[in-house]
Amino acid sequence: MNIQFRPKLIDTLRGYDRGQFSGDLSAGITVGVLALPLAMAFAIASGMSPTAGIWTAIVAGFLISALGGSRVQIGGPTGAFIPIIYAIVVDYGVQNLLIATMMSGVMLLAMGAFRLGSMIRFIPLSVVIGFTNGIAVVIFVSQIKDFLGLRVDSLPGEFFGKMEALYRALPTLDGATLALSCASLAVLLGWNRLAKEVAWMRRLPGPLAVLVIATAVNAFILLPVDTIGSRFGGIPRELPDIGLPALSFGLLGKLIAPALTIALLGAIESLLSARIADSQIDDRHDPNQELMAQGIANVAAPLFGGFAATGAIARTATNVRTGGRTPVAGIIHAGVLLTIVLALAPLASHIPLATLSAIVVVVAVNMGEWHAFAPKELARYSTAYRTILLATFFVTVVFDLTLAVELGMALASLFFIYRMSDLTRIERLPLEDFYGVEALARPDGTPRILAYRLTGSLFFGAANKLENLLLMQDGHPDAVILDLEKVISVDTTGLDILQTLQRNLARRGATLILCDLNEQPGSLIRRSGFADRLGEENIAGNLTDALLRAQTVMPRNPGVSYV
Repeated sequence: MNIQFRPKLIDTLRGYDRGQFSGDLSAGITVGVLALPLAMAFAIASGMSPTAGIWTAIVAGFLISALGGSRVQIGGPTGAFIPIIYAIVVDYGVQNLLIATMMSGVMLLAMGAFRLGSMIRFIPLSVVIGFTNGIAVVIFVSQIKDFLGLRVDSLPGEFFGKMEALYRALPTLDGATLALSCASLAVLLGWNRLAKEVAWMRRLPGPLAVLVIATAVNAFILLPVDTIGSRFGGIPRELPDIGLPALSFGLLGKLIAPALTIALLGAIESLLSARIADSQIDDRHDPNQELMAQGIANVAAPLFGGFAATGAIARTATNVRTGGRTPVAGIIHAGVLLTIVLALAPLASHIPLATLSAIVVVVAVNMGEWHAFAPKELARYSTAYRTILLATFFVTVVFDLTLAVELGMALASLFFIYRMSDLTRIERLPLEDFYGVEALARPDGTPRILAYRLTGSLFFGAANKLENLLLMQDGHPDAVILDLEKVISVDTTGLDILQTLQRNLARRGATLILCDLNEQPGSLIRRSGFADRLGEENIAGNLTDALLRAQTVMPRNPGVSYV
């Protein structure tokens, strides 16, 4: 296997100049500052410590930019991972989450090495929208506890159990927390709206602005709300201990499914982010190199206490808007985060959890494509599209993402098989119009030659199309011609049907003749040895040659001309 490992950074450094560095520096600082509140908020919502989120952004962000296949991709923890990470933490614990993350990294690395990056695009849009909107709902629900200040020891990972626990905890609603959450939400939404019109506000990301304001207010007034300091003891002003997480061999088998979920979602989100960025900078990313970088990042991040990371669409878009054009911007973003941790970590103790919750709520609302659920929008598409979209969304919310993607892909495959089967047709050719009825029938009226034209794909989903031929409901001729000019492909099930038809005809003393084989059907028929059993003389170039061959194998009818 020829593994190609060539980070985009190598290509972009050729001719790199001061002007490019200036743009990358500005973008890297902006994105680094933006990443700080998001990394902490996503980590807390996932059931992890804010420190874990920050080090995920630093380590994974650096590696994804340095080794990735995109010029402008920014990596780190994302909102899409919140329900997955939270469920793994609840079911298996933090240490096993780190192991599952490293396993997903190995899977991503293998996907890139085996050049499977382009296959991620085979996932239907209906499945992507369904689970993306479902994840947004799950994220929103996960923030109700901190947004309202509810006193709940731990929330179950299962949807109905979580809703029941939140309902029972409603009497513990904290007024001060709710007021701060609403105020933070209002400031964030107002800032984002005003930033479109006020130039200086665009330089300070909304999440950072509301975080600074709320933290400053809380530091001076000491609001009676939960903070990073009260719940997590603050953020250490030092490098984390580097080491492997505790490994439990008995749980490795059970962690394969969670690891596969992390890998699949990470691959989808990172490549989707890279594709969006390509359209903004008129470039083309290398999907396989990007997957390998994502894999390395997810293996490395848990060594520093971090967890799953992928390409972040919002931070990548911010990087592009603020002038980032090479992976250097992403590397600077990681350096900015590291500097903030080492220099300003003590101030993080005053950050209110209600403000971080408000930030995540806005992220959840913005990540969903809610217009896709509008009745007029749904009416534009087929029943299959609507079924896949709504089923994937429902299962994502009520059960989990793994099952939702599996169900969505299964439904998409079934609908595709049905559609392809419906497009596969077989029709009898009216040879009597050209050769006369008496030339094609025996004295008793039974046919001498039958000819059929197949259209579409002869595969397992269309096997029933040849049942009438297998039963010989049109009679028992001396020769049967199959015109395959409009057959684009034949799979092994289709080949088996042809072989069965040939054997049935041979037992009756009749001959099967194929004509107009396209490249793929012809290749399979010859590679399988069926052409040898059928006889090359019974594989004709066109229908006329097939009819001439059929006349040579049927008994002669005295007094009738066949030419």
